[in-house]
Amino acid sequence: MAMFPLLLQPDELEGRLDDRNLLIIDLCSEESYLSRHVPGAVHLDYAHIVTARPPVMGLLPDEHRLSRVLSHLGFTPESHVIAYDGEGNGRASRLLWTLEELGHERFSLLDGGLKAWLIEGHPFKEGRESRPSSHFHGHYQGNRVADKEYLLAHLLDPDVVILDARSPAEYHGEYIRAQRGGHIPGAVNFEWTRAIAQERNLRFKPINELRSSLEALGVTPDKEVICHCQTHHRSAHTCMVLKYLGYPRVKGYPGSWSEWGNDPDTPIEV
Repeated sequence: MAMFPLLLQPDELEGRLDDRNLLIIDLCSEESYLSRHVPGAVHLDYAHIVTARPPVMGLLPDEHRLSRVLSHLGFTPESHVIAYDGEGNGRASRLLWTLEELGHERFSLLDGGLKAWLIEGHPFKEGRESRPSSHFHGHYQGNRVADKEYLLAHLLDPDVVILDARSPAEYHGEYIRAQRGGHIPGAVNFEWTRAIAQERNLRFKPINELRSSLEALGVTPDKEVICHCQTHHRSAHTCMVLKYLGYPRVKGYPGSWSEWGNDPDTPIEV
């Protein structure tokens, strides 16, 4: 099977739906999936790839649980996964970030997701589709995850940029979704939707525009970048943007503000 790019255009996918080892995963709501989905896609409930220890949300599930979920979808190490959703690809990006943490690099994000696919007239199917189950057993590699202790140890590190993908109101403590509002000291704010072109059916913005917007904030390829939001849903999309731009050192903080903002001992700025 020929290699797919990280950011896959709908036209290219339509011409290759029958490619061997292709696993298309739909992370829309079940209602949306049953109504219309990319032909051959299997459905994955987003709740199955995250777990919570309240008040901390958005954590990685244990390896055994995640392995069972992926096996049910028919995932194997040889699979090339193409993921999408209908809400800007935040959920799809979280899946791909999780696969990357498992050491799996064979994946693509469908640019524009289901919105671009349908609006631009590509074929769709109704009902449920499935694939034969596999026997996948995955292990986290520790390469794509930053935890609270890691951030605390790198707050003053000039080689590290903390990128907050929440809204400006959350970042400035005007909209509070935890015990405390504000942001991690030194973090820069790049709301995740700034990378999305609404007029192009939720595709990524042009590469030069993305690069200049991020570099203006000091988010440069020579730095390690740690992305977070409230639960590493929105910021997973930002991780995919940075990967698309070729940033070599990108991590996500799964607990994100649901952990940091609810811990009375972590420092904050407003």
